[in-house]
Amino acid sequence: MIFLKCYKSTPFPGFRYFTPVYMINKKLTSLLFCVLLFCKLSAQTTKSYDYSFYKNRVSKAPGSVFKKFTDAGMQPTDHVLTEAESAKLDKAFSILPPLHKKILKEHLHSISFMDNMPNTALTSTVETADSTQQFNITFRAGILNETISEWATWKEKSAFDNSATPAIEIQIDAGNLDAIQYVLLHEATHVIDAVLQLTPNAAKADSLAVPTSLTKNIWHLFNSPVAKYSNPLLEKTRFRTGTIQPISSAAAIYNALKKTPFPSLYGMAAWSEDIAELISIYHLTNKLNQPFIIYLKENDSITAVFEPMKNKLVKKRFRQLRFFYD
Repeated sequence: MIFLKCYKSTPFPGFRYFTPVYMINKKLTSLLFCVLLFCKLSAQTTKSYDYSFYKNRVSKAPGSVFKKFTDAGMQPTDHVLTEAESAKLDKAFSILPPLHKKILKEHLHSISFMDNMPNTALTSTVETADSTQQFNITFRAGILNETISEWATWKEKSAFDNSATPAIEIQIDAGNLDAIQYVLLHEATHVIDAVLQLTPNAAKADSLAVPTSLTKNIWHLFNSPVAKYSNPLLEKTRFRTGTIQPISSAAAIYNALKKTPFPSLYGMAAWSEDIAELISIYHLTNKLNQPFIIYLKENDSITAVFEPMKNKLVKKRFRQLRFFYD
């Protein structure tokens, strides 16, 4: 919202004065201009930020999505949103950047929720009669009852094993907003990536591709950073190899991450996850004014802190995110 401040001249104490007619007309003209400008900008803002399109697209996940899980021996079930959960979803759509709303309006086929779903979310293509790219985003319904801090802490902990050193733990402070706000933004970025090709479309996993502005000098292959940002410690993490690391190595791992332009360990999984994590954490911290701080603790005392959005190498990438807000 834009606020227009109007200034009014004040008479000197003890003096009386009359305002000439031409000054009144001038003030009225200026006031009318301000009102018209405000109305115009408000109308443009409302149009740019419309997100009501999603409401008639909440539905049961496509059969192909269910099949992916049942084929793996899982039994997910459709989750019907309660009134309170619907309100949380509405809020999540309302805070999306303008570009996300625009692309989702054109390319979001459906949005679904499941119980007994193993992962947090899944974005998948949906076959259509024409050539328009359409996507379904399915979420684990449980995240509707979690905050970003709770969900992010759970996810980060999954990369480490503290059974040998139970006194050491990881905690992420990302504020008290609903987890669905972060996860929807992350998954919606995958849709934008696919539609606008924010990252290269490599034919094969080991294929070289012409880099985009978001991957140049950062990624060599879709899941391989350039040599400058490749580190043996980082290469061993769960999000790159699937191997859970002892939590005693966490401090060294995060110190290594500080020397790269990646916003999170999960962002190192592939260039698509890198972009999704970058815009999600940026939006959370710089637009929604929430924290995103990773704490290492031992016996409840903080021993190390990692704040990715204050990393100079990460901050250099901020200018590349402006088009999400144009």
